[in-house]
Amino acid sequence: MSSQPYFETVKSFADVPITVNGVETLVFLEASEGLVQLFDLLGSGVFGFVQSDIKGKGVRTRYQADSSRCSTLENLVRSEVSLEDRHGTGCLIRLTRGLTFLCRALQHMQNDPSMELHVCFKRSYDEVLRHHHTFFVRSLAAVAVRAAPYRRDFYTRISQGAPMEKLDAELAKWLSGLDVIVKRLKGFIEGEGYGRI
Repeated sequence: MSSQPYFETVKSFADVPITVNGVETLVFLEASEGLVQLFDLLGSGVFGFVQSDIKGKGVRTRYQADSSRCSTLENLVRSEVSLEDRHGTGCLIRLTRGLTFLCRALQHMQNDPSMELHVCFKRSYDEVLRHHHTFFVRSLAAVAVRAAPYRRDFYTRISQGAPMEKLDAELAKWLSGLDVIVKRLKGFIEGEGYGRI
């Protein structure tokens, strides 16, 4: 039975419009929702701590409260500067960290076909999230990383019966789009002094 690879069934980060004003909020949120399903394919609640940031409603809530001023992620952050509660900005920072974590892990997986998934996620965790977490959270993350499925099992889940070449092409496109977005957001957030990714 052949069907579409996972990355063809959800909104791709490669399709998120980026204009001179920034990353389009609504399409970005749609692509992020597809990411939650990817974590479900990892099974057994692996990386629930990252998944909760992606599921977080802060960015969506802020967008829905003032969609005209929050049409891009950058404008969403700017719209909160004068507010006491900058919940949307905090949520976007955590979301960007989670997306960067997943992007790097999947890039490691794609760049080194012999590397098991738990090694890819461990390397990515150390690069992106470790320095933001306490010792206790690091311990939980170490357990979560070890619970990642075998590489071949994960590939089977996300390929959904499609040829590996098709999966690799779609994954590369998806990761390229995600990489552009997280680098842009990191540069904006850190460069403008809104926080650290």
